[in-house]
Amino acid sequence: MSEASIDTLPGIGPVTQGWLSEAGIHTVGELRAIGAVEAYRRLRFMLPRRVSLNALYALEAALRGCHWLDLPQTVKAALQQEAKAIEEAFRRGGVTRCAL
Repeated sequence: MSEASIDTLPGIGPVTQGWLSEAGIHTVGELRAIGAVEAYRRLRFMLPRRVSLNALYALEAALRGCHWLDLPQTVKAALQQEAKAIEEAFRRGGVTRCAL
């Protein structure tokens, strides 16, 4: 696992780095281990009004070493579906495993 700081990834600026740090993601290896979608889910939960779909694109692009505008349309479409599922889960609220 890479111990390099998140800010060594392309497209990850100080604001996003700060958000990731608040979410407990400090290294490139940690981000790779959980993936862009899980990192986005955590950020959306923490900062729902500040984190947009572009953050998910940026995280995925950073892990791929490119700019988010250069992500293939198929990748963007898959990420949009993931983001939609996350939004729907947040709207439904927490799911309990036992009867109350």
